[in-house]
Amino acid sequence: MKRSFERATLVAFVLSVTASVATAGPIERACLGSDNGNRALCGCIQQVADMTLQGSDQRRAASFFNHPDKAHATWVSQSSADDAFWDRYKNFGNTAEATCAGG
Repeated sequence: MKRSFERATLVAFVLSVTASVATAGPIERACLGSDNGNRALCGCIQQVADMTLQGSDQRRAASFFNHPDKAHATWVSQSSADDAFWDRYKNFGNTAEATCAGG
């Protein structure tokens, strides 16, 4: 009986961890995969992303974690679409820093 309870507890834990990773947004997944991936910090950053960025912007910003050269190329781009994205991205970054830093 005790062993069945231990197994059930383990299964519930694994399912809850799996569910939280599966429901993580693109920014949180990229953050968790980075060298400094801290679950609480990454979750906070994702919450800010959900408030400030559309899904396509989140996916684009998440790609910067593994390809920082993409961020630089976007920043120096002469495209009005890239400029508009960069304004939204800066707002996201500033808001995330103010909301999530120091916790």
